[in-house]
Amino acid sequence: MIFQYYHDTDMLYIELTSGVSTESEEVVPGIVLDFDKNNRIVGIEIEDASTFIDLSRLEVSALPVVDLILSKKVLVKKLAQSSAD
Repeated sequence: MIFQYYHDTDMLYIELTSGVSTESEEVVPGIVLDFDKNNRIVGIEIEDASTFIDLSRLEVSALPVVDLILSKKVLVKKLAQSSAD
């Protein structure tokens, strides 16, 4: 799963699985689901994301994560403090 935020358009895209989107559907205003050829959801697009979501915090809990990759801006000091708690 990959979270990508595009600051210039204030859009958050959550890639649930790798695959090619063949169809998209706006399920509510500003929320678009992308589907593959087998009608499985491959991604979620959230327009005007900062008005709905606190983008300054991401918490991962009880997920069987094997690889955690952080890129771009990372608050290492804050992550280290959270690990110590």
